[in-house]
Amino acid sequence: MAEAEIGVIGGSGFYSFLDDVTEITVETPYGSPSDSLFLGEIAGRRVAFLPRHGRGHHLPPHRINYRANLWALRSLGVRQVLAPCAVGGLRPEYGPGTLLVPDQLVDRTKARPQTYFDGEPLPDGTIPNVVHLTFADPYCPTGRQTALKAARGRDWEPVDGGTLVVVEGPRFSTRAESRWHAAQGWSVVGMTGHPEAVLARELSLCYASLALVTDLDAGTDTGDGVSHEEVFRVFAENVGRLREVLFDAVAALPANADRSCLCTEVHTGWDLGIDLP
Repeated sequence: MAEAEIGVIGGSGFYSFLDDVTEITVETPYGSPSDSLFLGEIAGRRVAFLPRHGRGHHLPPHRINYRANLWALRSLGVRQVLAPCAVGGLRPEYGPGTLLVPDQLVDRTKARPQTYFDGEPLPDGTIPNVVHLTFADPYCPTGRQTALKAARGRDWEPVDGGTLVVVEGPRFSTRAESRWHAAQGWSVVGMTGHPEAVLARELSLCYASLALVTDLDAGTDTGDGVSHEEVFRVFAENVGRLREVLFDAVAALPANADRSCLCTEVHTGWDLGIDLP
């Protein structure tokens, strides 16, 4: 099977800019990923692109098979992941077009499998052990700094740090929910950043999120609230420069063999009970 070293989880707008892309199908013990994986090359780096919602955006956030997505990427050799996502701003200064690279995460999802290590047998009969993951700092520090530097190199000053609160979706927040999120001091709200981040950590993958603000969330807006059309319009307006930042970040990430961050040590002392790909 073809291999890659870096994964990008996002929409088709990213890999469609490449001249030579190979589409492959990957199956996992957890079922099928959101779509095929698309392999290409950026600055000499082999990259696997995965459309998070499927290429036709047919999967709502709560129905994405996050476990299959991350497992499929690792099975191709991916050890570092960049994950752009659309979010709502919870502060007036974080208006549409803001790029925020979060350093913290709050989970407010309700019904998503969020671990590989749940003691449930896999199709081949192996049984993962139950383990409790250290997750104080949910994002790779190297990936974060690489993304921040790439954005600044494109004259797009990012917000360095902040908390991404992830809600179940697919609906947007009520005004009361949005005001409560903001009152906690959280920065942006989205629907897909969890369990992606924790599953990546369980697989010892470096994972960094690039959160593009497409709207001011309901509690900070006196208008009609967030709309589906508004989110897609603002994302489309910014996808070109987000692609440039992503591609620059891909080129600047360290070689997989040179990783020295906390993500590489997460399995130390573990008896996993299963073999990772």
